Amino acid sequence: QVQLVESGGGLVQAGGSLRLSCATSGLPSSAYVLGWFRQRPGKDREFLASISGDGETTYYDDSVKGRFTISRDNTKEMVYLQMNNLQHEDTAVYRCAADRRSIMYMRLDNYADYWGQGTQVTVSS
Repeated sequence: QVQLVESGGGLVQAGGSLRLSCATSGLPSSAYVLGWFRQRPGKDREFLASISGDGETTYYDDSVKGRFTISRDNTKEMVYLQMNNLQHEDTAVYRCAADRRSIMYMRLDNYADYWGQGTQVTVSS
């Protein structure tokens, strides 16, 4: 059974940083693209970042490029999202995702095979 479990969310002041973690189980992680999405209040789900199975290729949405960094550790079956210079508009539920397709698709159609439950990030202004 595939499971994705996020952790690391919380309350942070504007300008601060958080590191989200996502533990994966039940899938051969190196064969899957892993990614992060978020859903802000009243908004649709947004793609943030994705990373290829070997960790060599990454994609970012323009809204987070330069502030957020995605990484993965296949030996630990983990994916991370380092978030710096957080702003109030980054307040959202953040979810990790896993997808078997080529890395280009996740950011194009906001679809993934598997999803975590999400972790809340709240940025106070």
